[in-house]
Amino acid sequence: MSGHSKWATTKHKKAVIDARRAKSFAKLIKNIEVAAKMGGADLSGNPTLVDAVQKAKKTSVPNDNIDRAIKRGAGLTGESIEYTTIMYEGYGPNGVALLIECLTDNKNRAAAEVRTLMSRNGGTMADPGSVAYNFARKGVIVVPAEGTTEDDVLAAVLDAGAEEVTDEGDTFEVITEASDMVAARTALQEAGIDYDSADAAFVPNLKVEIDADTARKVFRLIDALEDSDDVQNIYSNFDLSPEVQAELEAE
Repeated sequence: MSGHSKWATTKHKKAVIDARRAKSFAKLIKNIEVAAKMGGADLSGNPTLVDAVQKAKKTSVPNDNIDRAIKRGAGLTGESIEYTTIMYEGYGPNGVALLIECLTDNKNRAAAEVRTLMSRNGGTMADPGSVAYNFARKGVIVVPAEGTTEDDVLAAVLDAGAEEVTDEGDTFEVITEASDMVAARTALQEAGIDYDSADAAFVPNLKVEIDADTARKVFRLIDALEDSDDVQNIYSNFDLSPEVQAELEAE
């Protein structure tokens, strides 16, 4: 997971173009709609919705858009929200493993688009189960490093089910069992520690370090996939050394 987080951090430091920002907003809104549909519009009784709203606000999605998404998802506007989650498995350049999670209202469109994007950008599709076995469903909480220390974060979450805390430079990453994520998030809040996001994610059991050239090819593939409206999340098993990270950030 750390490689993906480092890559996301690298991207975050670059200028955000309007088109990508709009797509990011749309995917965050979709998360809110699904969370509200599953657990209702009441934030106090729906921790999944709390996390979806928190992430949207951190990404500067307007409050009006968030409120409308909650109402749509909960069925308060009379609109019907029907999304299906599909997981595709594949390999990127140099055998980097990829899990591609789609949230779509058209499974055939999503499947065709993912296959096309993979083949055009150096990726190959894989049989179900051939990649997923190397990933485990975990809770991943990202905490900004500014104003706190790794020891502070560790002390806050140690008794709340945290499995590990890693220093990712600008952030700390807290890994939990998926079922313990809400407890760990709550423990951080009670300790007065802010967090950027809390998500259930697929974390690789074994990570593979890649060089800068492979990283560029993998990022190009992931960027292409993320441009699809149906692709919601992408998980990978690559990792970046500090030297490769510095080389990529300097470009």
